[in-house]
Amino acid sequence: MSTTNGSDVLVIAASNGENLKLAQRFVEQVQKQGNSADLLDLTTLELPLFTPREQDHGMPVEVPALHKQLMTAQRWVICAPEYNGSIPPVLTNAIAWLSVQGDDFRALFNGRPIAMASFSGGGGMELLVSLRIQLTHLGAQVVGRQLLSNYSKAAKDESIADLIQRLMQMSPLQL
Repeated sequence: MSTTNGSDVLVIAASNGENLKLAQRFVEQVQKQGNSADLLDLTTLELPLFTPREQDHGMPVEVPALHKQLMTAQRWVICAPEYNGSIPPVLTNAIAWLSVQGDDFRALFNGRPIAMASFSGGGGMELLVSLRIQLTHLGAQVVGRQLLSNYSKAAKDESIADLIQRLMQMSPLQL
């Protein structure tokens, strides 16, 4: 997990394969546009599977640091593959652990601009729909445009640049 001191954009990779490569392209584009960016690879976190029983054992040591990193970034880009027609387990697990951190975990999402992208071996659209529903439910401002790529439809640099430009035009809401 990289550290951040309040970067303009935190790019979150929810796999260590093609979506990590896609996330790195987003970091480069953010920087090319003159903004700061950090990369967070969720697959490097040592988070046990969230269950109520696991929660009884206490908060994993990585959760407070993850929470702080997410809170200090102004905007996020989430790069995730589609898993079984939905959100990948590593992302769902991280959100589950974050949801029991503190009194108001929605403060992490409320009013935060978030862009979504996927490199998926399958269709990918179900992930983007599911993730948009979840992020909106949590109060995030999700960018209207999203990026869907796969082996036969590579992500274009101009599409990444446009998505970052749209994200950077959004300001976190003051709630």
